[in-house]
Amino acid sequence: MNKLALTDEILLQVEKPARYIGNEINSVRKEKREGLLRFAMCFPDVYEIGMSHLGIQILYDMLNHYEDVWCERVYSPWVDLDRIMREKKIPLFALESQDPVKEFDFLGITIQYEMCYTNILQVLDLSGIPLLAKERTWEDPIVIGGGPCVYNPEPIADFFDLFYIGEGETQYRNLLDIYKESREQGWSRREFLLAAASLSGIYAPAFYEVSYHEDGTIAGFHPTEEGIPARIEKELVLDMTNTSYPEKPVVPYIKVTQDRVVLEIQRGCIRGCRFCQAGQLYRPVRERDVEMLKRYAVTMLQSTGHEEISLSSLSSSDYTGLEELVRYLLEVCREKKINISLPSLRIDAFSLDVMSKVQDVKKSSLTFAPEAGSQRLRDVINKGLTEEVILEGATKAFAGGWSRVKLYFMLGLPTETEEDIREIAALSNKIAAAYYETVPKEKRNGRCQIVASTSFFIPKPFTPFQWAAQCTKEQFLEKAYLTRTAITQQLNQKSIKYNWHEADASVLEGVLARGDRRVGQVILKAYEKGCFYDAWSEYYKNEVWLDCFRECGLTVDFYTTRQRSLEEIFPWDFIDCGVTKTFLQREWEKALEENISRNCREKCQGCGAGRYGCGVCVQTGEGEEAV
Repeated sequence: MNKLALTDEILLQVEKPARYIGNEINSVRKEKREGLLRFAMCFPDVYEIGMSHLGIQILYDMLNHYEDVWCERVYSPWVDLDRIMREKKIPLFALESQDPVKEFDFLGITIQYEMCYTNILQVLDLSGIPLLAKERTWEDPIVIGGGPCVYNPEPIADFFDLFYIGEGETQYRNLLDIYKESREQGWSRREFLLAAASLSGIYAPAFYEVSYHEDGTIAGFHPTEEGIPARIEKELVLDMTNTSYPEKPVVPYIKVTQDRVVLEIQRGCIRGCRFCQAGQLYRPVRERDVEMLKRYAVTMLQSTGHEEISLSSLSSSDYTGLEELVRYLLEVCREKKINISLPSLRIDAFSLDVMSKVQDVKKSSLTFAPEAGSQRLRDVINKGLTEEVILEGATKAFAGGWSRVKLYFMLGLPTETEEDIREIAALSNKIAAAYYETVPKEKRNGRCQIVASTSFFIPKPFTPFQWAAQCTKEQFLEKAYLTRTAITQQLNQKSIKYNWHEADASVLEGVLARGDRRVGQVILKAYEKGCFYDAWSEYYKNEVWLDCFRECGLTVDFYTTRQRSLEEIFPWDFIDCGVTKTFLQREWEKALEENISRNCREKCQGCGAGRYGCGVCVQTGEGEEAV
């Protein structure tokens, strides 16, 4: 084991020192040699969150399979170590080698949520890397961003040399080869970035220029150099079965958010919920072969020693091999006393049957995500879930022994009325009533527990709701208060518990999600005033953020409460995410008319993803009925 970057004295001063020592089971060690490319893969949040992210595990495994690359991991130091590192001028280091990040060739940052943007600056700052890309030299790593947030990279464009748009398995080898050539041939850093920008899916923001109208909206966006594309097309894995997947994922020393084997069964979703960004970005739906999944399940359980396996996808019930896979896992896991976790299931007879076999009924709860209380609003968002189906699922669950149900809703959805909000309370009450109607008194163990939680709707790029206005903090809080009041008026109110998210952070997330390049100066100023770990409520400083907007001459409302015209150029319009803007506009108009769209297996909606010629799009075809 290498000498640690932190002394024993420092490790004894910080919470959970195992976050920083590396050397976990299945972590990769390589011998340093000339010509070895060093890649630091960063998740800009605390270790326990980052270690639970599947995307980094996949890329870590893939890059380390290249003989000429050593990929290591780095996470944001928690606030206690952050303070010590600044005081003692200790540079941020990667876990495997404990070497400073600044010595690496690449710093790859996966960006999963907007509220980590100041943590990106924390990572750069602690590494001794200039925060602004234009100030970097060959003495600094190439800073490249990936993940869902880079489908609108503009608010953080000034901090990155490159962005990788799309799925990471396809283009990294080509990028690394160009980098090797650039160093061997003595190119300038700018020459390397220009060559990289010619690759499909790679965006180099320094070579693009934005102009604005007097009202602050975008007038134009275009490249400033010849030979680079005006439009960046996302990278997509066409064959999900024969691609990289870790047989030996890294096993942490301490408990992390997802302390289990994660088996990704498919990418994409057939459902087309209009608020859901992931459902659009990852089209078309592509499944992994069930035999491949069986093999990997056994191998990963053996290589990690984990006592739980989770099936990962946006909608597990829609995986066509689910029944075969689950029955196989039940046999394997029963012998080894391994738990099976099945998130993202639609509550039907099969799902309940499976869950009754894999869960301890006394300790578990079921989760429904109606998203809206009324059927009218569920049609607006194209949820594809009726009250009848929800109540039928709840009734079957109660008959099967469950007594706890979690319900997830959103407040502030487009066209929402006071009546829609009151229907959240009414639906929660009906589910509670279903318990008392279904379970005889002598079989009840006290009251049922219905936990209704509301988050606040945040319009996201590349969704039909990207044109929508977002509520103000005051409007969000009024809606939460109305929901709580309506629940207290229900007959079964004592069986219903209500939780809601914080409004301040939701408004800021809305700004960062649909912001343009000018928002970067606000992020930089907020970081300089001490903002980071904004995703953690105890460290979020709303007043500081508001001051920074004022100092930069920008308003929050411009990015949130303003409904966009159909003609407006969005900051992310130069990216081709696979679905067309025409399709998204069509879905936006259908939402305002309260019309639903059928899912991808029932009827193709002509979203544009058929051009890739894979997955569900092969089964249907543009505009045709599914067989």
